[in-house]
Amino acid sequence: MVRQRNIINSLSPYIPGKPIDEVQREQGIDRVIKMASNENPLGNSPLASKAVEEWAKNMAQYPDGNSTRLKENLSRALGVESDQLLLGSGTDQILEYIAETYINPEDNSIMGHPSFPRYETVVKVMDGEVIRIPLTANHCLDLNAFLANINHRTKVIWICNPNNPTGTIITDSEQRAFLNKVPKDVLVVLDEAYYEYASGGDYPESIKYLNDYPNLLILRTFSKVYGLAGLRIGYAISNRDTIGYINRVRGPFNTNTAAQIAAIASLGDEAFVRRSIKTNIEGREYLYAAFKNLGLKFIPTYANFLMVKVNLPSDKVFRSLLKKGVIIRSGDIFGMDDWIRVTIGTMEENKFFIHALNEVIHER
Repeated sequence: MVRQRNIINSLSPYIPGKPIDEVQREQGIDRVIKMASNENPLGNSPLASKAVEEWAKNMAQYPDGNSTRLKENLSRALGVESDQLLLGSGTDQILEYIAETYINPEDNSIMGHPSFPRYETVVKVMDGEVIRIPLTANHCLDLNAFLANINHRTKVIWICNPNNPTGTIITDSEQRAFLNKVPKDVLVVLDEAYYEYASGGDYPESIKYLNDYPNLLILRTFSKVYGLAGLRIGYAISNRDTIGYINRVRGPFNTNTAAQIAAIASLGDEAFVRRSIKTNIEGREYLYAAFKNLGLKFIPTYANFLMVKVNLPSDKVFRSLLKKGVIIRSGDIFGMDDWIRVTIGTMEENKFFIHALNEVIHER
């Protein structure tokens, strides 16, 4: 057998949320709801479905490798130039591109913990050193500790805002103060996958900072509020030089035509986005009240998921909820052993989950 690179021994494969049909088969039940992967419970825009259906009659041609039309639409929507954009098969792929572009062996990279686990993986694959910064007592990214750990080998800093899995944010003033102190030769990646859910109030409008900070890169996605997770389409926004360098490692045709077409259609369906955000707010407030009624501590969220402290081993709760037809995320994978993460669903799904959770908590 061919020997793998040494670093591969230190990596663990990403563990996705269980699919519904697998749980139905394993548990022998018909009703299963998935509240594990932060998907939009309303699905996707009907305009996106219609656009893909029309395109599906002609699958023989390669995609537009430059994602030209999608870039043009995003450019207008965001107020940036097309050459400031890079598209990827989900932001996960762009994370890989960033690491391939900037991380040399023995460079280090700073990230919160717990946070999105792919940051750590892409850095390690490039033989970079990972510097994990524990969250603050209120489950937020500790930006002062980030700054204290920057040294001459630091190349990339990853900021997940809102942070996954805790749903907490860094505010506009905190972000600005942080960027002012980061050396200009260190790339700051702002992962804003849940931007649409968090937007407003103290949440930063990061695009306005691009001209002031040439070391800034923003990530956003169509997987969450737009509901296109199954098509894998995300994007990066930065200055044209940074995008140009990353574009050199991007493979040809890395985003498929269906994803590009669906994303364009989704951008034109503002009503669907508003309805998705409204559903999330109503579900969030219901779950807050339900958790309080159950006497459970939770972390107030700016995203479409919640972390709740169940005061039991999280893997046990995960397995017990599976038997009742509810798929959630066990907190032990984030180092939060008596917490679970639950995606905010439709009101019917939220009530089904709370009923099941109440039964699990009181089972003895």
